[in-house]
Amino acid sequence: MYKVALAGCGRISKNHIESLLKLREEGIEEIVSCCDVIPERAQEAAEKIGNGCKPYTEYSQMLKEADADLVTLCTPSGLHPYQAIEAAQAGRNILSEKPQGCSLEACDKAIEAADKAGVKYMVVKQNRFNPSIQLLRKAFEKGRFGKVYMILANVLWTRPQDYYDMAKWRGTYELDGGCLSNQASHYVDLVQWFGGDIKDVTSQFSTQKIKMEAEDTISVAIKFATGAIGSINATVLTYPKNLEGSLTILGEKGTVRVGGFALNKIEHWEFADEDPMDEEARRADTAPPSVYGYGHLPYYRHVFDVLEGKSQPMCTGREARKTVEIIMKAYGK
Repeated sequence: MYKVALAGCGRISKNHIESLLKLREEGIEEIVSCCDVIPERAQEAAEKIGNGCKPYTEYSQMLKEADADLVTLCTPSGLHPYQAIEAAQAGRNILSEKPQGCSLEACDKAIEAADKAGVKYMVVKQNRFNPSIQLLRKAFEKGRFGKVYMILANVLWTRPQDYYDMAKWRGTYELDGGCLSNQASHYVDLVQWFGGDIKDVTSQFSTQKIKMEAEDTISVAIKFATGAIGSINATVLTYPKNLEGSLTILGEKGTVRVGGFALNKIEHWEFADEDPMDEEARRADTAPPSVYGYGHLPYYRHVFDVLEGKSQPMCTGREARKTVEIIMKAYGK
């Protein structure tokens, strides 16, 4: 049974805790400690986890005292690489929430620290495990699209001002970034995952409504080494609620659009040739309760398979760095 230490007990941690509690029932892991700078939040999480989970308010102290095989980082984005470095130096394997960080320099230092310590360094990309995306990847790897011409992602969501006001780090370039770095990070990953090496990135962005340092609306254009074009449109100003989280791939022999509000529906699936997976596409839709989807549980299964040596990590620190690189180029950094 693997032992997990959880850093950060805020919004996204609930998905991690729920997934890990299910895996506890299967005898795979145990959350031995959790940490948050807000004592009440750490205590509440520890009580929910149960089984003697010890709450901390200091990350360094938890690393020193907790007997953990894996440290999961659910803290503000800008802290991820620095806390990953501390975890690596303490000899712990690392699972970081997205994005990996808010600067390439910090991400590179974290990758170097993990390499030096000989620990696993993985970043959460749970949308890769959505049934619809898994099927799309299967079609892609089988070559059903032929030459890919264009890859488009839309993240048309809404976040009110009080979402940013409740935490000072939100919307800052140092610790969070804007809608591209935060809300659209998984979609940047998917566009790159299917598109491959990047040749050029340009963007237009603005802060039109939300009072914050970074952008509330952005449009990114990407040219891939293959000649294909990528496009990412993201905003938190959609009225009155989340409208769309979609990925569309256009190729010489196929067109697929995965949409819904969280990549949960195959809205168009058409190829020049027929394949048994076409029937699977008719049954791949899900109805998640939030934009986070159902991917955290299968992602954790993958993480523990990696720790057991049964699988190679799907998204290492180096793979996750590609997402940060696109975001930084879009920001002109």
